[in-house]
Amino acid sequence: MRKKFEIKSHDGPGRIGKINDEITPKLFDKNELKIAPNQGSAHNVDREIAEFNVKETLRLAKENVEKCDVAVIQGSKYIDLRVNCLKNLEKIGYNGFIIANGDALLTNPKELVEIIVSLKKEAEKSSYFIFPFTEISFMPILTYMGIDGFLTDSANYYSHLNVLQTPTKAYDLNTYKIYENISQKELENKNIENMEFVIKEIHAHMKNKSLRNLVEERSGTTPQNISTLKILDRTQMDYLLEYTQLF
Repeated sequence: MRKKFEIKSHDGPGRIGKINDEITPKLFDKNELKIAPNQGSAHNVDREIAEFNVKETLRLAKENVEKCDVAVIQGSKYIDLRVNCLKNLEKIGYNGFIIANGDALLTNPKELVEIIVSLKKEAEKSSYFIFPFTEISFMPILTYMGIDGFLTDSANYYSHLNVLQTPTKAYDLNTYKIYENISQKELENKNIENMEFVIKEIHAHMKNKSLRNLVEERSGTTPQNISTLKILDRTQMDYLLEYTQLF
């Protein structure tokens, strides 16, 4: 059931690829993916719980490999458990992966960088990664680190909170009356439209080898965003330079 993933070009660790006939980075609708059952947990849990959840996730993934094409990488905050989960899922036969606990990782830039870069370094080149939950302003830097797609679930999540997601800011419509009397479905559609715009923006920058410029522009949108870029530059320069064109 695995989908063929081909890398077409790089802009830093970020990559333009193709899954079947669709260009990545791309948006994924969760309902269109065949996601293997998994044992989830909170990000900050005791190691024993995280180990159990990884073991159960691998068991469920193996049992469902013939009918599923995407698996979930569990392991909570423990990098070695995350990597172990990835490698065993690849052995089972998966090449599409959702990184669990995305919402928690966005609030902890150090762990976000460590987990994504560690997974990317250990993964097969034919494996692709989907981030399950993201603020739109984070999409460029996540792509820069090597994420290949994003679930549209976050658009629905923010619409429940009455929050409008734009490329640079999240607006609480209870405070910022940009749209009044907007329905939840209309707000969800606007959030998806903005996600689609940023994907197009990312593609255009990657084709022009200027994704880093977009990442730096967006870095000032939130404290977590700028912290992520600073930690990435300080701790992972070799990883960033591996695919960066030198002039």
